[in-house]
Amino acid sequence: MKTNCFFLICLCICACSFAQKQQYKSAIVAFYNLENFYDTVDNPNINDEEFLPAGPKNYNSKVYWTKVEHLATVISQIGTDINPDGPALLGVAEIENDTVLNDLIHQSLLKPRNYSFVHYDSKDIRGVDVALLYNPKYFKVLESRKLFVHIPTGAKQTFFTRDVLWVKGSLNGDTINVFVNHWPSRVGGEQRSAPGRAAAAQVDKNFIDSIEKININTKIIVMGDLNDDPISPSVTKVLGAKENIKSVKPGELYNPWIDMYKKGLGTLAYQDAWGLFDQIMINYTWLNKNQTGFFYYQQHIFNKQFMVENIGRYKGYPMRTWDGNTYRGGYSDHFPTYIILLKKQ
Repeated sequence: MKTNCFFLICLCICACSFAQKQQYKSAIVAFYNLENFYDTVDNPNINDEEFLPAGPKNYNSKVYWTKVEHLATVISQIGTDINPDGPALLGVAEIENDTVLNDLIHQSLLKPRNYSFVHYDSKDIRGVDVALLYNPKYFKVLESRKLFVHIPTGAKQTFFTRDVLWVKGSLNGDTINVFVNHWPSRVGGEQRSAPGRAAAAQVDKNFIDSIEKININTKIIVMGDLNDDPISPSVTKVLGAKENIKSVKPGELYNPWIDMYKKGLGTLAYQDAWGLFDQIMINYTWLNKNQTGFFYYQQHIFNKQFMVENIGRYKGYPMRTWDGNTYRGGYSDHFPTYIILLKKQ
């Protein structure tokens, strides 16, 4: 039954703070790296040559529309066991422009949700950006801005990386601030490139501090492909994100992915080792389960069997679209992540 555009779920939670059944509204917040989601049109301002019909990947319309369908297939299923509407908010990375986003949200599997999005072009040399898709039944945009990340000298071969996307909006009455990230890669080595990721984390931290200085009780979500794991210094030191939910204080972030990472779970694999780059963190204000607004409930990696590679050198990894220049026809080389937010009905 739908009420106020949210589906009601009835959970019996055996935690000490819940002694009886309680009805809740739910909202799904997700992140997904879409793996080189380019269109087939040449953009002379970026390095997109390999993703053109005449390029080494033979990236033609058939390949492109299959990519759109595959991404829509995954997105259409994220979190639907809790809420049939799927993600109310979905941060995405590695998208070329608003053309690919428009094609994605109008694909038949997603069109009924009427997704809109917030996107800005960045100066990344590969031309890939981040964006925030949102379901207008759940979320209303109030403000948005792109936040420039200055790369320290020597951390990368190129000066520019992806901007951080900041979106302020209303989630069923809760004013929230969402930061969508795609931090600099580890190309050139993890240690050499680490200052670039620390710089991106500092951009988040500085803006969060400025928001919380005005209102310490504001709600904040930091999501993205961080190209670092939950225990990396950029996350634990610069952002100060904590593993122990009970130790998080006002003005601090909680990272629900640290325990998963320590157990060997991840969202991408490299040289037979799992990394958990795709994270969604929340601040202290989400943690009170007795509030009238939304509170944090659970985190999940969305890794259905159809998304897992079943042959070749990447067997067991996320089924990617490309193996070098060889077309594999998969979904993405990353699994999506999502969190469940609940609100007392």
